[in-house]
Amino acid sequence: MPLQDAHRWNSRYQEENRASFGQPRPFLVENAACLPSEGLALDAAMGIGANAAYLLGHGLRVIGVDISIVALRRAKQQLPGLMAVLADLTRFHLPSNRFDLVVNFYYLQRDLWPAYYRALRPGGLLIIETLTEAMHTIHPEISPAFLLQPGELRQAFSHMEILTYREGWLEQKGRHPRAVASLIAQKRP
Repeated sequence: MPLQDAHRWNSRYQEENRASFGQPRPFLVENAACLPSEGLALDAAMGIGANAAYLLGHGLRVIGVDISIVALRRAKQQLPGLMAVLADLTRFHLPSNRFDLVVNFYYLQRDLWPAYYRALRPGGLLIIETLTEAMHTIHPEISPAFLLQPGELRQAFSHMEILTYREGWLEQKGRHPRAVASLIAQKRP
């Protein structure tokens, strides 16, 4: 499966007109005031690096991890300061107490959640946004394994201080709406 995933994502990123990957996620931008202004950030399933670019511009050092070599090359071309890592997140080890921020947008791998928590330094922030099962109303072909249940994200991180949580439909300019859950949580000192 990881090799198939790499091929699929490489193909997607080779398409020239991938404008949807060119801007940082609105949830990240909307919550910029709570981001640390220095330290080390992890951008999991980074893609071509729009979120990483935003975090670098915010003063953070960024490690971006993705399974697509095409995405990593495009990100490194634009972001020489980015520490880009080609890796399959299903087999990736995160060191403990290293990150001031972990971001994960639209990639759901539940067994990474405890690793994210351990990887955060005390006081570190976790930002996650991904699809919920309500997406089945417009995309029934999406596997339930890649969709959150109602309240699942909040419950999974209830041991952290939840600073922001929302769940529902997001309108997107020029595209269909998305049913998402979005969370910002802080590891207690």
